[in-house]
Amino acid sequence: MADADWGTASDFEDLNGQVAIVGVGESEHTKASGRSDLEIAAEAIEKALNDAGLTPADVDGIMFNRGAGSLFDAAAFHAHFGTKHDIWESDRGGGMVWAGTAPYAAAKAFRNRKAKVIVNSFAVAWATQRSSMTGGPGKFHAEEQFKANLEVPFGFFPQPVYFASIARRHMHEFGTTSAQLGSIAVSCRRHANRHPGAVMREKTLSLDQYLKRPFLADPLRVEDCCLISDGGGAFVMTTAERARDTPKPPVIAAGVGQARSKSGSYWSQQPDFTATPQVFCAPKAFEMAGITAADVDVLALYDPFTIAALMQIEDMGFCAKGEGGPFVEGSRLDFDGGALPYNTHGGMLSHAYVLGIAHVIELVRQLRGEAASQVGNADIAVYGGYTGHMASTLVLRRS
Repeated sequence: MADADWGTASDFEDLNGQVAIVGVGESEHTKASGRSDLEIAAEAIEKALNDAGLTPADVDGIMFNRGAGSLFDAAAFHAHFGTKHDIWESDRGGGMVWAGTAPYAAAKAFRNRKAKVIVNSFAVAWATQRSSMTGGPGKFHAEEQFKANLEVPFGFFPQPVYFASIARRHMHEFGTTSAQLGSIAVSCRRHANRHPGAVMREKTLSLDQYLKRPFLADPLRVEDCCLISDGGGAFVMTTAERARDTPKPPVIAAGVGQARSKSGSYWSQQPDFTATPQVFCAPKAFEMAGITAADVDVLALYDPFTIAALMQIEDMGFCAKGEGGPFVEGSRLDFDGGALPYNTHGGMLSHAYVLGIAHVIELVRQLRGEAASQVGNADIAVYGGYTGHMASTLVLRRS
């Protein structure tokens, strides 16, 4: 790394074996649906509870994110389900980085006897909101004072421009090619074509088609960029002991890590321009789980852009820094025989842009043996959460 001190990792206590995911659910993932994010979250929670064999009355903990997506808190839960009992709540959940760290917050709540059954959910209606130019991933950046005055006027906005700059730098430093980035997009599209709930299910993509597409922000094409969707997901957590009584095989949280860049959300100021905070949190999570990168059977990464995925693959130790391009070439990320089965539901590039919650759901289904693009003998799965200046790593294992 150019500067080994540009980020820091959180000091997390060991949670290996303490938390189990016992139910998962997704809403319908669509383009503009006309629904609210609360309606979408409620659908996902209902499906997750049904999957876990539980009722709303069994839930005594709810997690969400106050900064983005649906604010499906305890009040919203009671309003939708008609319940009145006490519910512990935390805004340290939802999607993105916090889809990966939610089990850590849940473990603390279980130890402190704050809750026994916790639901983490996240939903967005950004495709619907886009028609009125409100909401969406660019809103924070456009309104943040530093960016509005010192980045936007110089054209460093919005996200495709940020990541095009990063991709070009990676190409300059390491020789990464457009075809290598395209391999990530093509693999994700192939997996999405097999997934019944993917937005891009009926739209195939070959590498040749990808390379013939015009640039959106050179060197990125449209297929290098995430979708804008309506959709959401939820997963139900309880203790490993209580999980023995649930109908589906529980999936165990084995390790978790979180880290952030000291430059915050100002990527233009980050000393190591082609790195992500996974450099700091992935080793922590792997150590907690007692694994190495070589032990991972299936990987799901928060993938707003192909270059973000490629950098995380490097930074988590699946290959050396700068070797991500050759590592992902061809079909090496495919579920059926690839060196590292990756985003087997299609990711945010082709499944849906629901900010990581669907990635965790896909990994749970992989470890249960229920995935549409099932990886053979999957025992260890890893989710990499990401927001640019923050990252998380969650290691899951089959029970």
